[in-house]
Amino acid sequence: MIDARKYSFSFTTASLMINGMVVLAESLRNNSNFNYVEILGNGKSATGKKYYSELKKRLKNLTASEIDLLIDEDLPTQKQMCFLAVCKTYGFIKDLTIEVLRNKFIMFDYEITEGDYISFFRGKLQGHEELEQLTAQSEIKVKGVIFKILEQAGIIDNVKNKMIQPQFLTSNVLEVIYNDNPNWLKIFFISDTDIKRV
Repeated sequence: MIDARKYSFSFTTASLMINGMVVLAESLRNNSNFNYVEILGNGKSATGKKYYSELKKRLKNLTASEIDLLIDEDLPTQKQMCFLAVCKTYGFIKDLTIEVLRNKFIMFDYEITEGDYISFFRGKLQGHEELEQLTAQSEIKVKGVIFKILEQAGIIDNVKNKMIQPQFLTSNVLEVIYNDNPNWLKIFFISDTDIKRV
């Protein structure tokens, strides 16, 4: 599950952007024209283009069934599909979620501390020289956007408290993710035992 691919930090361009993801996914599924300048950029061409490029990259990592869930299901499911897309696209967020948040959750420790994040970050320096290339300002931005995404996805309560929230997946969501790759269920804190039961 853990891979040594180079970490991309382009997620700092856009947080979870649930509505944008749903509208773009629908447009791609229907092969319809998508005015990203108006829909994503509020009339600003450069902003719209930036968001469009980032969201499209995320959507490409979802299966057709996951895209259907994103478009057709309720808000909690849409959040889960957006978070799945984020974890599939950005290894740093996936690794943080599985290696830190999931491990803490399984140990009934629900608070993410500053120390948890720093330890994780430092532990990844070896083997990921791209982390060393981040400026101090970029490091702050990366951390800020990650916790904003975690909050928007309902993975933590808010960016201030950073309390890990239990995740509830419908049987449909469980099945679709399992058929894609059972390991992705780990980002929703499902234990190895429970994954085998799915």
